[in-house]
Amino acid sequence: MDDDCDDCCAAPAGSGFGPALKAALAINALMFVIEMGIGLAAGSAALQADALDFLGDAANYAISLAVVGLALQWRARAALVKGSTMGAFGLFVIANAIWHAVSGTVPPPATMGVVAILAMIANGAVALMLYRFRAGDSNMRSVWICARNDVIGNLAVLLAALGVFGTGQGWPDIAVALIMATLALAGAWKVNRHALGELRAVAAG
Repeated sequence: MDDDCDDCCAAPAGSGFGPALKAALAINALMFVIEMGIGLAAGSAALQADALDFLGDAANYAISLAVVGLALQWRARAALVKGSTMGAFGLFVIANAIWHAVSGTVPPPATMGVVAILAMIANGAVALMLYRFRAGDSNMRSVWICARNDVIGNLAVLLAALGVFGTGQGWPDIAVALIMATLALAGAWKVNRHALGELRAVAAG
């Protein structure tokens, strides 16, 4: 799939994209509430970063639902909004990780591991629902990138939990939060580049 995707790449009517987005939205909203509450109580930068990612994804899925069936230029504009949101999330996570590093926070590894497994199950279900839309337009591709990055992020949180358990220090938690921020920034760049390409194609007729 190249960056010159046009309306032929959009999900056809009855493709199941809308229902999949609704389910993904509900799952992400619920997981944000659960993980942010536990992340704040545990003082884990990685869990807080993952919770914010759930919130950002829920907002992104809501935007995607709003433009399903609209013209390519509107879907591309929605993708730009989502890409920018992903970038803002990445920058916030970096700032939060630095704060935890300065504070010397050491989160409980058992709590991190249990929540990471729960989040992985939720994100895995979302990724499976959205997998068949990964080669669509920038709007569909952006939701797939979100789901894929979430699963990778959950694996990283599990590794952070093992690192905190093994070292008794908080730096593995900080390191994983920074990795998740990098994923968000890279995803934002990819989504925005594709969306801008679609807008240029529309402008060229």
